[in-house]
Amino acid sequence: MPKIPVRVVSWQEIVDWSYGLAERIIDSGYRVDVIIAIARGGLVPSRILADRLGVVDVISLKVEHWVQTASRNPEARIKYPYSVDLSGKNVLIVDDIADTGDSLILAKDYAKRNFNPKEIRTATLQVITQTTKYVPDYYYLEVKDWAWFMYPWNYWEDVINLVKKLKDSGVNIKNLEELKRAYVDSYGSHPPIDLNIIIDEMKRRGEF
Repeated sequence: MPKIPVRVVSWQEIVDWSYGLAERIIDSGYRVDVIIAIARGGLVPSRILADRLGVVDVISLKVEHWVQTASRNPEARIKYPYSVDLSGKNVLIVDDIADTGDSLILAKDYAKRNFNPKEIRTATLQVITQTTKYVPDYYYLEVKDWAWFMYPWNYWEDVINLVKKLKDSGVNIKNLEELKRAYVDSYGSHPPIDLNIIIDEMKRRGEF
């Protein structure tokens, strides 16, 4: 079994899941006036949902929780707090996945106290029912067992961090072929970006 199970998600899956999520929101009868994207993971799904639902107003809240691939802070926090008047508006808070639920809980509570909306509902592309303490009002896919989902807007960041984890773990890696094998053995999937290119980028950043 991989030490950290990694599931690589494609752009087409994101589009399909977002459209499927939008249909569930439409079927519920909830008319969304404002979408609040939880940055960073909720930004792309929010824009696709806004297009499909016909929502013009999209704002965001920067929630820090997962600071590095498969590594999180003990507590989620709002990094750049602000206030805005959303009186009389139906709000939809969007994130990519509810794994612990902490980001959604924090964002919903913050928006309720600082934005004064008429109603708040939450939505994610996925929910990991095994680990989350909060199930959003809408989601498209239920995940039974925890995995790290590598979304396409995170390919570079995630692969670099996963390579760093291999380096820091003390695994004896002598060449690129051994690195590729160790990556697949540890994460159970192939990297979506060639590791030659990843190493070059890490060198450019002074991280290898």
